[in-house]
Amino acid sequence: MSREKIQAPDTTLSAADAKQIYRRLLTHVHPYWRMFVFSLSGMLIFAATEPLFAAMMKPLIDGSFVERDLDKVRTMPLLLVALFVVRGIAGFVNTYCLSWVGRRVVADLRQQMFEHLLRAPSRYFDNSGSGHILAKLTYNVENVANAATSAVTTLVRDGFTVIGLMAFMLYLNAALSLIFLVIGPVMAAAVKYATKRFRRHSRRIQDRVGDITHVAQEVIDGNRVVKAFGGQSRAASRFNAINEKTRSLQMKMIATEAASVPLVQLISAIAIGVVVYLSTMQGLKENISVGTFMSFVVAMGLLLPPVKRLTSVNAQLQRGIVAAESLFELLDSEEEDDSGTRVLGRAVGRVEYRNVGHCYADDKAPAVIDLNLVIEPGEKVALVGHSGSGKSTIASLLPRFYDATSGEILLDDIPIRDLTLASLRAQVSLVSQDVVLFNDTVANNIAYGLAAPPSLDELERVAASAHALDFIRELPQGFDTLVGDRGVLLSGGQRQRLAIARAMLKDAPILILDEATSALDTEAERHIQAALQELMERRTTLVIAHRLSTIENADRILVLQGGRIVEQGRHSELVDLGGYYARLHRMQFHEMDEPQSAFA
Repeated sequence: MSREKIQAPDTTLSAADAKQIYRRLLTHVHPYWRMFVFSLSGMLIFAATEPLFAAMMKPLIDGSFVERDLDKVRTMPLLLVALFVVRGIAGFVNTYCLSWVGRRVVADLRQQMFEHLLRAPSRYFDNSGSGHILAKLTYNVENVANAATSAVTTLVRDGFTVIGLMAFMLYLNAALSLIFLVIGPVMAAAVKYATKRFRRHSRRIQDRVGDITHVAQEVIDGNRVVKAFGGQSRAASRFNAINEKTRSLQMKMIATEAASVPLVQLISAIAIGVVVYLSTMQGLKENISVGTFMSFVVAMGLLLPPVKRLTSVNAQLQRGIVAAESLFELLDSEEEDDSGTRVLGRAVGRVEYRNVGHCYADDKAPAVIDLNLVIEPGEKVALVGHSGSGKSTIASLLPRFYDATSGEILLDDIPIRDLTLASLRAQVSLVSQDVVLFNDTVANNIAYGLAAPPSLDELERVAASAHALDFIRELPQGFDTLVGDRGVLLSGGQRQRLAIARAMLKDAPILILDEATSALDTEAERHIQAALQELMERRTTLVIAHRLSTIENADRILVLQGGRIVEQGRHSELVDLGGYYARLHRMQFHEMDEPQSAFA
């Protein structure tokens, strides 16, 4: 299993930072301002219906039961129906338009994050768990959606409703309405305390959801290893620990919300009780009409639901702010340096490493030290050495999966940093031991990355050269057969042959082979070696070799140890030298059982 994620220090967002993040989130609404204005109009109309409903109580009650006014008796029911028709239309416009805007914002953010990941350097993926990245694209972005839609609706609509009702109550009786202003600071203090807890717990929950995704993905990808080594109990225990911690944090969030909402409601209810008592006493003294009193009481009753929603939305809003912070962290993370401006057509294939050094982190030993190497066009160079000797690093530096920390690499005498990444990587084909196939058809996997789809004849040509055509024709839909997630529906050898066909179809002048035939059986490998020999004839080839028998006829073999070249030459020269390579060769000496080299 992979390493555990190192938890970052638990820092709580300040109010200023939270406001800044939310303002940045709302800038993503700007392209859709027309729909937002429609939604805002619906909110304002909806909010206005609350005090209007309370205001209609006075003429309805006084006109019907006190004054016995038949015109009001006939008119008021119709006005009530009309009011609720307007309220329903406004509510629909508000909900639909704002939800449309919110989903567009979420789709935009999700697309921006995905495209940013495509431009992210390899070290970002090295240092970030895939589960946590997926959590940002799924769980976190949905919390942002709620903050950008439901929370805004509640804040604006219910906020204006409260203001309207307070204004109406102030109009009816200013002295009694002032009581609500007295309880304002008490309610604000309760909300502020809850806000801090919401943010703190939201951040922890998001981290735990990332852990859950990470652990689940590990088990899904490594299900055979888990079963083969009896790791089910350990995996279940590990998942249960994270799952329980997530549940505990969510319960703390729920408890905070469950306590804050009734507390604010209790404060409001006390204020309403005092107002009712005083208004009753005042009504006895000043002869307040029944309609006026009922309007005031109805307004107070209508005040409680929006106050409750405004208190409840705080949790949703804080979750969204913390989620937005994590999304913006991804969007603000470093991208690959693509500052090169030169575009290369088809390279001749001369590669030069000048005093190249590379270190993955300050606290790690250098992977490559002072490398000087010239590979002529069409030359086949093999890299051998124990694990950690620097073989893969040297190959990874050429297409700039990582940038050398010192020195420079040149392609056709042009520093690769001067080339655009697209132009540089167009010159390189890669066939690795860890084959990556996508859950797509055989044809699309072979043609992956090509601007225009190839013809069936082209597909059959490269498939035949890669010894893949026979098994492809036996598949249910031939080239249109889906290969499954990571090519799981194919054997290891079949997956590797598709990767070789993909490299052949790209037809790049530089070829990197990372033990490209390791997953093939002996008979298939004999055919593939011949195909690779044909592929390498016109190409500069860099081979990362584990089995020395496959590189015996390379033009040059570089023996690496500790990031340095300790020996180099042809196979026979290095064996006769009796040094490090000779010892490696003796350890793997099974010439009679090995297939012929691709360089034969």
